[in-house]
Amino acid sequence: MKEYQVILIDKNEKKSNEILDSVLWKKANCLTDFSSPWKNDPFSKIEFRALWDLENLFFNFRVFDTDIYLDRKDDSFDSIGNSDRVELFFRANDSLNPYYCIEMDTAARIMDFEARPNKDFDFNWKWPKNEIEVKVSKEETSFTVEGRISIQSLEALNLIQNNTIKAGVFRAKFSLVENLQYDATWISWVNPNTETPNFHIASSFGKFKLL
Repeated sequence: MKEYQVILIDKNEKKSNEILDSVLWKKANCLTDFSSPWKNDPFSKIEFRALWDLENLFFNFRVFDTDIYLDRKDDSFDSIGNSDRVELFFRANDSLNPYYCIEMDTAARIMDFEARPNKDFDFNWKWPKNEIEVKVSKEETSFTVEGRISIQSLEALNLIQNNTIKAGVFRAKFSLVENLQYDATWISWVNPNTETPNFHIASSFGKFKLL
């Protein structure tokens, strides 16, 4: 199983008015080994970083893409689900009963839900409001989605075991095909070895090791 090491930082280094500053992100390991096993088309580079400070797990996706599709017809989960986004999944056990999904688009909208096997999704479930924070920024050549998830909320869901979190790291990229129709490219840190795109399977997860 793939492993990503999450470096511990001193919480006193963090500035109170932002998630983390660029100096702290330089301390994080940079994960770039993403693939799209179901398509041969090239896709934009993705850099993922994570840090923690005993109170929060911090995450940062930087995607080197400026051709972003955002469905703004409303703020529903359908709209987020039709937009370019990055995703984090967490599971407590191999049976995926349950697991938790956080999908974030470039408008900082969050689609969070509890899930069970065979794509049984509970969209009424929400991550505790004060236990998660997401913000988005855009640069000339990329966009960044970063945030924090409280360690307390992860522990309450039994998602940290022996200082390890079983996590999936994903991206959905939508590209215009024809007649205003968009086609998705599904990108994953871990190749789940499925015939068709499927992140909702135990084999799509790796390990975050909290150091």
